[in-house]
Amino acid sequence: MLTLDGVLIQQDAFVLRADFVLETGTVAAVIGPSGAGKSTLLNVISGFFAPVQGRVLWKGQDITDLPPAKRPVAVLFQDNNLFPHLTVAQNVGLGIRPDLRLTSEDHRHVGQALARVGLEGLDGRKPATLSGGQKGRVALARILVQRRPLILLDEPFAALGPALKVEMLDLVAELAAELGATLLMVSHDPQDARRIAPHVILVADGIAMPPQPTEALLNDPPPALAAYLGT
Repeated sequence: MLTLDGVLIQQDAFVLRADFVLETGTVAAVIGPSGAGKSTLLNVISGFFAPVQGRVLWKGQDITDLPPAKRPVAVLFQDNNLFPHLTVAQNVGLGIRPDLRLTSEDHRHVGQALARVGLEGLDGRKPATLSGGQKGRVALARILVQRRPLILLDEPFAALGPALKVEMLDLVAELAAELGATLLMVSHDPQDARRIAPHVILVADGIAMPPQPTEALLNDPPPALAAYLGT
């Protein structure tokens, strides 16, 4: 269970408050106007940005002051965060050991993860030789080997075409279900939420609101969301 307990995020004139609970295993989309603080919210949960007050808890444990590497979190960013000088297998292996001193068992897990995301046989390729969808699959394989219980997605598939984006959304939902992970996904597209996220966290007007059922919220959006969606 992820808990944001009286969290206040502030940077210059920007202020965002968050006070909600997300049950373990929940898949939730984070939506709202540009600049509202969706990515910032994920950065606070993952430890890349510190709140000025309040606590972030995972299963009752206060993780507010833990560095990113010590948190039960795996993050997938917009650029997939692949290292161009490393092979596909090495980029995935970073999820197990950042120094890439992998055991034979680690290498086996990397191979299994690549096969699971449909990249079997591409372990020796460099990211520059891959398509956008393949790069996204490498990043997902790295999340798979990390086996973290909380997965955060910051619009990693925004640049993909509609059909490929749907394919990647379905894959990430499948992987989260296999891991039993809690999933938070930032998206500008309400159809992404409808596709895989039963719940939505609306970020607007300086507040990250508690999770709400996706269909109910999108079918009857509050003014801030209606203005953003143009409805």
